[in-house]
Amino acid sequence: MTLSSPGSVFRAALTQESPLQIVGTINANHALLAKQAGYQAIYLSGGGVAAGSLGLPDLGISTLDDVLTDVRRITDVCDLPLLVDADTGFGSSAFNIARTVKSLGKAGAAALHIEDQIGAKRCGHRPNKEIVSTQEMVDRIKAAVDARTDENFVIMARTDALAAEGLEAALARVHAYVEAGADMVFPEAVTELNMYSVFAKTSGAPILANLTEFGVTPLFTLDELRTVGVAMALYPLSAFRAMNKAAENLYRGLRQAGTQKHLVDTMQTRAELYQCINYYEYEQKLDRLFAKKV
Repeated sequence: MTLSSPGSVFRAALTQESPLQIVGTINANHALLAKQAGYQAIYLSGGGVAAGSLGLPDLGISTLDDVLTDVRRITDVCDLPLLVDADTGFGSSAFNIARTVKSLGKAGAAALHIEDQIGAKRCGHRPNKEIVSTQEMVDRIKAAVDARTDENFVIMARTDALAAEGLEAALARVHAYVEAGADMVFPEAVTELNMYSVFAKTSGAPILANLTEFGVTPLFTLDELRTVGVAMALYPLSAFRAMNKAAENLYRGLRQAGTQKHLVDTMQTRAELYQCINYYEYEQKLDRLFAKKV
């Protein structure tokens, strides 16, 4: 693959920003907004696909095709490297996982993370999560690594073992996952800042901190994360939550008042939207293509 492959761009971003802020983009429009705001990498959450695209809970209901639809829409219009939540790999066999890796790479993703929960997975910040054996997760990683056609495509191992088995077991798992070929590590539901430092030292791999709101992980600052060697700071659904609350407030306000006049100043303007999606460039191209010759 060329040096400009999405995986290469993602890896390069890690060297340019520390920790690398990776912001969740629920759709293609949000990806463009993130790029406009100066982010160097973006993220598609499995929970975001479930809730945002399907209106369903994040309980292993979404399919690979559901995720690929949103991936393609994002990568078609935005060239920022995209990290994708691949849940448990979308299937129980090595061939399912291989198909997931190849399909995401073909759709333009730069990286994925695959987790060690059972197939009937739960949100990483909910109770009663169940995880597979270390060996089964190692097999998942080996299948993922073997399937990639671009060696720079990032295979990130997420572990939910901290909540299910405790810190020592989680550390043993990430060590095994890196030995199996994982490029980076995502310890989920971390409750103390110093745990990241231990994960980084044990794994020897770049560590991602998931700073999802309303979960069990405190909302650490970049300065705090920098002191413990965190390589990536993930904000998976921040914009999605803000968007939902804004929509809820508008729907209620419009219903109650019978007009949106008092809500207009809370909206993105038509001009701002057009700037984000390059509307004027498209319109100008139409004008040039179909201009009448005098």
